[in-house]
Amino acid sequence: MRRLAVVGAGIVGLAVARQLLGANPSASVVVIERENAVGSHQSGHNSGVIHSGLYYAPGSLKAELCVSGGQLVKSYCEKRSIPVDTCGKVVVAVDDSELPRLQNLFERGLSNGVPGLRLVEGSALRELEPHVVGLRAIHSPSTAVVDFGAVTRALAEEVAASGQLWLGTEVMSVLPRADGLVRLELAGGHSGYFDCDFAIVCAGLQADRLAFRSGADAEPRIVPFRGSYYRLRPAAQRLVRGLVYPVPDPRYPFLGIHLTRTVNDEVLVGPNAFLGFSRDNYARSAFTWQDVRETLTWPGFPRFARSNWRAGMREISHATSRRGFASAVRRYVPELTADDLEPSVAGIRAQAMLRDGSLVDDFWLDSRGSILDVRNAPSPAATASLAIADHICKRAGLS
Repeated sequence: MRRLAVVGAGIVGLAVARQLLGANPSASVVVIERENAVGSHQSGHNSGVIHSGLYYAPGSLKAELCVSGGQLVKSYCEKRSIPVDTCGKVVVAVDDSELPRLQNLFERGLSNGVPGLRLVEGSALRELEPHVVGLRAIHSPSTAVVDFGAVTRALAEEVAASGQLWLGTEVMSVLPRADGLVRLELAGGHSGYFDCDFAIVCAGLQADRLAFRSGADAEPRIVPFRGSYYRLRPAAQRLVRGLVYPVPDPRYPFLGIHLTRTVNDEVLVGPNAFLGFSRDNYARSAFTWQDVRETLTWPGFPRFARSNWRAGMREISHATSRRGFASAVRRYVPELTADDLEPSVAGIRAQAMLRDGSLVDDFWLDSRGSILDVRNAPSPAATASLAIADHICKRAGLS
């Protein structure tokens, strides 16, 4: 019997395992996760947006897999009775300087095949979002929201029914053997060694460390960016019907502080994007020396910091001041005040950075014989998870 291993029980790892089980019914598939629950990190700490594919460079994996993946995850949720709200999104230009970027974004979305995309002027924008002001906006009616934690748990149920799910087990290394097999060194609940025919590593925030311990290149390095959210108090939730986004700065992979109505009918405000001082501790005061040291000593980080210090100062304001956070949103929702905000969840984005200080803008997969490492899979990885799984398994020759 062929033995296949997946490292990481986030939404991407579990989607890969499900794909492997479907394409290789006679194989033994094992998913190995260091935490005691699935979806403990990025899969369980996000705003729940099923992205339409508007933002990503045409021809990139993100563009290709987000558009197809969004439809796949909606269909999956329908089959599993997981609520999805296709509430739509507007991306709002509030002054003339943003109009060229908005137009470029619209043309990018058309190139990517985003369904139903249209430009609306200020008056039509007010019909969609009565409390939002702007000169012009992109309306993306196919953008939806879901609880990706629920999706991850549903995938885990499927995998556990036909395969194996080892929680509380950390993979220390993934190394090729001379006979063509792959050896995983394990610690924790299933400590020891596990040999398999093929291993797919979806380690998220630990992707670079595990790859480096396994003999792969240290590049790219994962740099954690912490994103904090506020939520609107109940009396202010009337200000937003769906999703409201600013025009993003193309120099960064972050979309700016925005408003998201969730499937639980809350309205999240955020996130900011501030350097994280811990990879897996979500407390505001979290500080892990090893994580900070690895970021600061990476050759690319000083270059990144020098090039982006102005943006960094702005994010410090957002991270330390509720009023600063609110001011970013008041540009397009002027009725909103700092008193309308209350603290909510936080997440940590695993962002890959190169030695030259540039941020990796696309999904990044590395192959090492019978090992495939997912080195960068930030947003829209949750949206694209089922499409990513199909792409990975085909690349590995397992689908």
